[in-house]
Amino acid sequence: MQQIRKDIQRLAARHHPDTVSLRRHLHQHPELSYQEKQTGRFIAARLNDWGINYEHGIAENGVVALIRGEKEGGGVVALRADMDALPITEANEVPYRSKNEGVMHACGHDVHTASLLGAARILQELRASFGGTVKLLFQPAEEKLPGGASIMIREGALENPRPEAIFGQHVHPPLEVGKIGLRPGPYMASADELYLTVRGKGGHAALPHEFVDPVLISAHILTALQQIVSRNARPTTPSVLSFGHIRSDGGATNVIPNAVHLKGTFRTFDEEWRFEAHRRMQQLVQQLAEGMGGSAALRIEVGYPALQNNEPLTLQARQWAVDYLGASQVVDLPIRMTAEDFAYYSQVMPACFYRLGTGNAARGITSPIHTNTFDVDEASLEVGAGLMAWLALSRLAS
Repeated sequence: MQQIRKDIQRLAARHHPDTVSLRRHLHQHPELSYQEKQTGRFIAARLNDWGINYEHGIAENGVVALIRGEKEGGGVVALRADMDALPITEANEVPYRSKNEGVMHACGHDVHTASLLGAARILQELRASFGGTVKLLFQPAEEKLPGGASIMIREGALENPRPEAIFGQHVHPPLEVGKIGLRPGPYMASADELYLTVRGKGGHAALPHEFVDPVLISAHILTALQQIVSRNARPTTPSVLSFGHIRSDGGATNVIPNAVHLKGTFRTFDEEWRFEAHRRMQQLVQQLAEGMGGSAALRIEVGYPALQNNEPLTLQARQWAVDYLGASQVVDLPIRMTAEDFAYYSQVMPACFYRLGTGNAARGITSPIHTNTFDVDEASLEVGAGLMAWLALSRLAS
């Protein structure tokens, strides 16, 4: 494996300028979730250029490719990259600035896709050096429910052949370029969307005894819902309940509205507790609103499950990363309350989702993801492409 590692590092460095060009093209032409038609065609064209077999149109715009090693033996391993962008207007003044107004690769999916294309090119050139099969998943719609991963799985992306393990990576601006981070076991939370409507009877605010105030009911519900987490969740189970949107139907300083609408999110790591919390929230909302003379309806849109990194696989990946990058470049990560639809893959096979360092404080590249100034140090693409190829071949060799 030492020679293969050197070959991967050499090819990752040689192809780095091209990988950067791929990323910049993708960054200039971002597409929203479920609209990635040109992105899918661009990926397919590059795979054609390199003689890699693929199927285009999984989950509508997704691409699934296979690279078969020419040596005897070996299993099947999968590598995944997401490819959709966000509805954000880019503020960066760079040559590769988004050309699609109001759409931006502000979560690094351009980096993920370019890295996987780079890994594909490396693996295709080294196929005489390994046995087994690498399956490449270019996945649409990570940013929007129900999530492209769930659709890819439903449409058979993990079959014929079925991988024995899967790896995915995500940009991480707080981590300096050249480093990667991993965490075995529970890593990212489930994420459910909450849509609450509280109804009363509006009227003149100076005559509250004649009406039912949905604003006051909403305030009580918001406060009471927090006890769902603080007094029902186990202290050892991370859980977050937050509401980020509230508006009334009309209303003014002296006008009580007829209804109030709220939007929020509930996140946790325990699937059993997750749905128990849903039941408790529904019960509390309805009973409290009725007890105050109004009514309420809570719609819970079930989102992505919690992401569980397979412990043996992730511990192996950590050692392989140390072999590839050096011990000082591999760090341990804390859990995150953010969510990722890669979690669906982690439910059906051993999975490892890790973070790729893309920050460079000295150059001012520090903006968080999902902001209009997000960017990456493009040196990360050499690590991103090479490490994915290395993890795949290390897994096949093991």
